Amino acid sequence: MENRPTWHEYFMKMAQLASTRSSCLRRKVGAVIVKDNQILSTGYNGAPKLIQHCSMTGCLREQLNVPSGERHELCRGVHAEQNAIIQAAINGNSLKGASLYCTNQPCIICSKMLINAEISEIYFAHAYPDELSQQMMMEADINLYLVNLEDYSIEKIH
Repeated sequence: MENRPTWHEYFMKMAQLASTRSSCLRRKVGAVIVKDNQILSTGYNGAPKLIQHCSMTGCLREQLNVPSGERHELCRGVHAEQNAIIQAAINGNSLKGASLYCTNQPCIICSKMLINAEISEIYFAHAYPDELSQQMMMEADINLYLVNLEDYSIEKIH
């Protein structure tokens, strides 16, 4: 038997690698969007192009004592999922029917964008406490899977 990673392991490791480019001081997130085992786009969280990174300016959310999961607009960064969607758009790639591999479960803002981009399934390694996000994903019939990073086993959430 060949010692090759499964597709799920391969793409989740790619998302983990993308997260190493993150310039966020609080949480490093990476995302990979895939269709038919082909990578369409990648993303990581950080400041927009031409804008200073938080490593230079400090974390606005920490300065304002904003708790995790709240007031997403009070951040200089663009989320990994958003950057992956933007990269696909710049390169002219439709995401309809594609899968997202992400180090973290998408927040409600990213979830709404993923729904409208017609992503069909989402694999993530770390849960994020956002009930509205999960409810909307269920309503949009997007399959959610939790990936165990120790053995890359998958648990279907919805």
